[in-house]
Amino acid sequence: MKYFAHIKIMLKRGILDVQGKTVENSLHSIEFQNLTNVRIGKNVELEVDAENYDQAMKLVDSACSKLIANPIIEDYHISITEQ
Repeated sequence: MKYFAHIKIMLKRGILDVQGKTVENSLHSIEFQNLTNVRIGKNVELEVDAENYDQAMKLVDSACSKLIANPIIEDYHISITEQ
C-alpha cells in the first residue's frame, strides 16, 4: 500500500532558535510587538510503500531518528495517511 507521511520538525524547547529569534526581532522592529516566542521549524513530506500503517510508521520513524531529524536537538511529529 502507499502512504503519505508528513513530518513536522522543531527544535526542542530550551534550544536557542536563532532563526526564530531573528524573525521575532524583525517583527518587533516593524510594530508587531505582540508576536512573541517565534519558532521556525521544518516540514518534510514523503511517500511510503508499506504493507500496513504500523510498518509505514516504523519506517518513517526510523528514517527520522537516523537521518531526517536530529533527535539530540529536535523533536518531530509524524502524521501518516493512506493514499
